[in-house]
Amino acid sequence: MKVGRRIGLALASLVFLVYILAPVAWMVSSSFQNEAEITSKPPHWIPHHPTLENFSAIFRADKQVTYENRRQGDPATGGYIPSTAKNLLPAMWNSTVVALTVVLLNLLVSVPAAYALAKIRFVGRSSSIYLMLTTRVIPDIALVVPFFLFIRKLGLLDSLSSLVITYLAITVPFSIFILVSYFESLPDELDKAARVDGCSRLQTLIHVFLPLALPSLVAVVLFTFLTSWNEFLLALMFTQTPASQTMPIVVASFTSDFTISFSFINAAGVLAIIPPVILAVMFERYIVSGLTAGAVKG
Repeated sequence: MKVGRRIGLALASLVFLVYILAPVAWMVSSSFQNEAEITSKPPHWIPHHPTLENFSAIFRADKQVTYENRRQGDPATGGYIPSTAKNLLPAMWNSTVVALTVVLLNLLVSVPAAYALAKIRFVGRSSSIYLMLTTRVIPDIALVVPFFLFIRKLGLLDSLSSLVITYLAITVPFSIFILVSYFESLPDELDKAARVDGCSRLQTLIHVFLPLALPSLVAVVLFTFLTSWNEFLLALMFTQTPASQTMPIVVASFTSDFTISFSFINAAGVLAIIPPVILAVMFERYIVSGLTAGAVKG
C-alpha cells in the first residue's frame, strides 16, 4: 500500500514538474532556432541548426527593420529583428534599477513597521495588520486610475520614480504581513532581554531580530523583486518613452511591428528570466522557510 502511494506521488510530481517546466524548456530551445525552424511542422525540442543570432541581435543596436529593408529582414529567413530591439537592454537596466530600489525602500519601511506591530502593544494593532492586508484584495486594475491621477499630480509621469512609488504601495502591505508573522514567532523574552541590557528599539531590531529573521527577509526580497521585475499594467500606463520603459513593455512591443519573430521574443524571454533564477538559486534554502514563517505556532 505504501509502495503504491509513493509511486502515485512520484508520478503526480513528475506530471506537475513537466507541466511547469515544459514551457520554459520550449522557450529556451526555440531561442536557439531561427524563425523557419521554430514554425516548422512537426515542432521539435532540440534545434537542428542551433544559432546565437537571436541573442547577438539584442546586443546590436545598429540593425533594425524599416519599410525600406524589411525584405532583407523577412522572418521566414530567420533574420528578422524588431525595430524596438535596440530598447531591450536599456529596458532591462530600467527594470533592474526599479526592482532594486523598490526592494531597498520596501525593507526600510516594512521591517521597522513589522517589528513595531509584532512586539509593541498598542490600541488598534490587530486591526492595522488586517487593514493593510485587505489592500491586496483590491485588483491592481482598479487602482490604475487613482494611481495615475496621483502620479500626474506629482509630475512624475514617464519616469522610473512613478513605478517605484506605485510598486511600493503594492508590495509593502504584504511584506509587512510576512515579517509580522515571523517576528511574532520569535520569543518576546528576546526583546525584553535586549531592552534590559540597555538596547534601544532600533538596536534590538538590528542586533537581535534581523539576524534571526533572515529567511523571512529573503522571502520579502524575492517577492518584491519579482513583483517589480514582472509588473506590466502600471508600467504600461505610466511610461511612454524608451528612456523609462521597463523590460515587459519592450518585450510586448516586439509584437507590434510588421510581424512577429517568435524566436527573437523567446531569446528576450530567456534573458529576462536570468536575474530571478539567479536570486532563487542563491537563496533557495531560505525560500520555503521564509514563506512559511509564522504559519504554525506551538
